[in-house]
Amino acid sequence: MTNTTTDPKDTQTPADETFAWADEPVAKGTAAQAREWVAQLQSMIENLATQAGPVIRDVGIKAAELAAVAGEKAGPVAQRAAEATASAGHRLAEKSRDLAAELRRDQAAKAVDEAADAAGEAVKETGEAAKETVDAARATVGATMGDDGRD
Repeated sequence: MTNTTTDPKDTQTPADETFAWADEPVAKGTAAQAREWVAQLQSMIENLATQAGPVIRDVGIKAAELAAVAGEKAGPVAQRAAEATASAGHRLAEKSRDLAAELRRDQAAKAVDEAADAAGEAVKETGEAAKETVDAARATVGATMGDDGRD
C-alpha cells in the first residue's frame, strides 16, 4: 500500500506575518498604537456626548410637551368617565333599593300566606274539635236519656 495523501506542510501557503509575535521593540510600538486607539476612542465618545447633549435635551423637551398635551386632553375624558361612573352608581343604588323593597314585600307576603295557612289550619282543627265535642255531648246526652227510659 502506498500513501497517497500529501503532507499538509507541503500544500500550505506561508502565513501573513504582520500579526505574528514580535520582539520587544515591536511590542512597545504596539502598546503606543493601542494607547493612540484608546485616546481616539475616548475622543469619539466625548464628541458623541457633546453632540448628543442638545439632541437629548430636545427629545426631553418634546416628551414634556407631549405629556402636557396628553394631560390636557385626558382631563375632559376623565371628567366624563367620572360622571358616567357616578350615574351608573346612582342607577345601581336605585336598582338595589328596588330589589330590597321587592324582597321585603315577598317576605311579608310569604309571612301573610303562612299566617293565613296557620289560621286556616287552626280553624280546621277547631272545627274538628268542636265536632268531636258535639259528638261527645250527643253521646253523653243519648246515654243519659237512654238510662231514664226517655227517648
